[in-house]
Amino acid sequence: MPALSLLGPALIGKDPRQVHVIERLMDNTLQGHPYVKSAIDAACWDILGQDSGQPVSVLLGGVLTDGGPMYRVVPQKPLEAANREMVEHRASGYRQFQIKVGNDWKGDIERIISAASLLESGESAFADANRGWTLHEAVQVVRAVRDTGVMIEQPCASYEECLHVRSHCDLPMKLDECITDLRMAQRLVVDKAAEVVCLKISNLGGLTKARRIRDYLVEHGLSVVCEDTWGGEITTAAVAHFAASTPTSLLYNTTDLHNYNTVSTGQPPPVVRNGKLYASTEPGLGVQPDAQVLGEPLAIYTES
Repeated sequence: MPALSLLGPALIGKDPRQVHVIERLMDNTLQGHPYVKSAIDAACWDILGQDSGQPVSVLLGGVLTDGGPMYRVVPQKPLEAANREMVEHRASGYRQFQIKVGNDWKGDIERIISAASLLESGESAFADANRGWTLHEAVQVVRAVRDTGVMIEQPCASYEECLHVRSHCDLPMKLDECITDLRMAQRLVVDKAAEVVCLKISNLGGLTKARRIRDYLVEHGLSVVCEDTWGGEITTAAVAHFAASTPTSLLYNTTDLHNYNTVSTGQPPPVVRNGKLYASTEPGLGVQPDAQVLGEPLAIYTES
């Protein structure tokens, strides 16, 4: 709310179809707060799409991927339960699995090896520590699982720590939370710090910035994950358009965030079929917010 109290009055009366103008205005009004800016940015793209009669994926550059391959999270449950979940996800069409680790590095080694042993032809797994390992722990883990072929995701909190782990690692690496802007993406390219980069729309400040960073990474031959930190149907719709406008050969995966939730915040949801996420072909994002579920607005900003 404090961020919106600054951004709201600054944006009232401006043309939301001018997405780059809105982006610069938000950044000039308030530094940081990417999560707040992301929601406004997505709304602007939706309005632009509805006004022009085009899906957001077309406005982002065109549909390069018709159905982005999705991953499914395998949580930190007892190994037997986690293994059952992998089998269930496979039956639903998923072929990529995110193994959650990071709480107990010694147990994580067993978890990674166990998950790798279940993979079938054409499947892959990546171990996401969510910044949970210390340097000492991370180095021991990557050495212990070096023969599994499992990708390592964001092993430590800082970029520098992850880069140090990479120097001891034969496995491919994916960076996530530490890639927060174009400058960090440029640094990653120079340092050859990862093979895959996770781009979370709200972590970057919106579709406008996410597209810019995505295009830079793709131009340098890096694979990307198109997703967000969390969300329902509206967020997943934005993710689907982001993924659809990414070259197939460099779209590592994406995800159906709304299917992890028990409450729906918009209709219709993006189409999910055979382990793939499809962007709507309707103008804009292709989803309408459910005002009844979302409830009364917390604040309303109008021209004075």
